[in-house]
Amino acid sequence: MSRIGKQPIPIPSSVQVNVAGLHVSVKGPKGELQREVHPEMQVKVEDGNVVVSRPSDRPTHRALHGLTRALLANMVTGVETGYSKTLEMQGVGYRVQMIGKNIQVAVGFSHPVDVEAPKGIEFEIEGNNKIFVRGIDKELVGQTAAEIRKIRPPEPYKGKGIRYEGEHVRRKAGKAGKALGAP
Repeated sequence: MSRIGKQPIPIPSSVQVNVAGLHVSVKGPKGELQREVHPEMQVKVEDGNVVVSRPSDRPTHRALHGLTRALLANMVTGVETGYSKTLEMQGVGYRVQMIGKNIQVAVGFSHPVDVEAPKGIEFEIEGNNKIFVRGIDKELVGQTAAEIRKIRPPEPYKGKGIRYEGEHVRRKAGKAGKALGAP
């Protein structure tokens, strides 16, 4: 059995899980998420837990077993507490500002870049160089944060750019000839 797939998902008291065939909907205080599971996976609600089972031990079934369980666990956590990613901007003149529900990022291009918040995502800024991406769908939060980071990824020489909070950027030395005093 899959080590992840065989673990039951506990359902908190504030969350409701409904399974109708292949359709699973999870409703909680933060919102509601829905997902279609693979036709060969079986999802049941038993004794306050969501249990995922698979029909055989084939490699594809084993992979789907853990995946399905992880996706459903992320849905339960998302509607109960939500997810958040934090991005930091480093560089002279790099800044971000809110424009309605969207953000505008100035990262050294000739014009600022507007980023629209997808449905279900909220932006929040702290100061003028920290961006918080919040939502209930873990996949959508991560994808939105990755798209913002892609506007200006951190470069290895000076470390300027947009990075995740706590991300370590490997730095490179500059030109070696300048340091050695070559003419």
